[in-house]
Parts: sequence; C-alpha cells; structure tokens
Amino acid sequence: MLENIRIVLVNTSHTGNIGSVARAMKTMGLSQLVLVDPVTKPDSQASALAAGATDVLHGAAIVDSLAEAIADCGLVIGTSARNRTLDWPLLEPRGAAAKLLEESPRYPVALVFGRESSGLTNDELQQCNFHVHIPANPDYSSLNLAMAVQALSYEIRMQWLEGQALNVKGQALNADSSINPIDYPRADDLERFFVHLEQTLGETGFIIKQHPGQVMAKLRRLFARARPEEAELNILRGMLTSIDKKIR
Repeated sequence: MLENIRIVLVNTSHTGNIGSVARAMKTMGLSQLVLVDPVTKPDSQASALAAGATDVLHGAAIVDSLAEAIADCGLVIGTSARNRTLDWPLLEPRGAAAKLLEESPRYPVALVFGRESSGLTNDELQQCNFHVHIPANPDYSSLNLAMAVQALSYEIRMQWLEGQALNVKGQALNADSSINPIDYPRADDLERFFVHLEQTLGETGFIIKQHPGQVMAKLRRLFARARPEEAELNILRGMLTSIDKKIR
C-alpha cells in the first residue's frame, strides 16, 4: 500500500526543501518521490538535509509536467492552502489518508504539493480528483513544504498502522472495498476525455473557441465530484464519439 503512494513536488525552488521532504517521507515509510520541473535539481544541500533518507532522494524521478507525473495514477489529491475561484471536492487530512490507502493496492496514487511561495496553480489543481487542506491555526497558518508533507504523511502512516493491526486480528481494512473494488480511470485517460469533451462541445457550438469562459473548468469540477468509474468513462467517450459522427 505505501509503495504505491507517490509524493509529487511541483516546481520546487530550494533543493534543501527537497531533501527535507525525502526525510519526512522516509520517517513515515513512504519512498516514491517525483519532482516536477524543479528550479534546481537535487544537490549536496538536498543530500545534507535528507540525512539518512538519501535513498529516497536519489531514487526520485524528475519529469517536466504534472500530467506526466500522475499519468498512471487512479487517484490524485492536490494540497491547497486557500479557497480558489471554483470550490473543488475537499477532503480533510484523515479522509485524504484513508482514501489514498484504500485505493493504493489497485494502482498508483499521488499526493501533490505546489511551490513554496504560491502552491499549485488552478490548472494544476484541476488535474486532481480531490483537494486536501491542513487546518492550521488561521492566525498563523504558515507551513513550509517539508512540514506539510510530514503532517499528511503522518496521517497516512497512522491509518496504515491501524489497518495492519486489524489485519493481524483477521479483519479486512475495508471490507466493502475489498469485496467489490471500483476501477477508476487513470489520470491520462481522464485527461483524454476532457480534451475530447472540449473538442466536441466546440464542434457543436456549445463552447465558443474565441470566448471559452469557465465552461471546461466547471465541467472538470462536475466530473471531479461525480468521479466516474472506468466503465462509465468509456460510456461517456462512446457518447461523444456518436455525437462526433452525427456532426460529420
């Protein structure tokens, strides 16, 4: 379960923060680190702050975009420190940890953290199924990157340990999920659906290409709330294809 949980850092500015994140991860049993377009690749400062977690640091994958980092993930949760223009399905830290652990046996899952100064952009947050917010002191809610990773990784580990204890007693961690697990589409499949949807709505004239407005952002939010299963997404793609044929 823990091996399939991916920590993704987007456009990190300071290499020391990358090292500190690797250390925070290893203390909680997480090992999969992905760096999206870091300003500077991990260096000696990162290694120094990683302390005994240089294996996590050196094993980190470096990719160019968030889409590449999460392409094979069936669940993506993005961290957000403030309210955005569009409210997205929101989880509290324990709920986010539970969902990551519930789905990680079936496919890779990702927990995404943004830039130290500005977090994730709206476009990046729209690539996530859910958002998670750490309810820090509203009078002083400043958490650095490694602190945020540590807080959420701790929630994951505590619930993982509880699950291990239940399994020792012969009880399933999530009986309903294990009996009839739901297959959700991977992030790249979902993104292809949104591209197809936008193209079809453009062809029908529902979206005016010169003035698209917020239509696609609101549709992304709608489908994030609904979270279609893999089979349901295939039906939606089939519907779009039938519309395309009629238009042509």
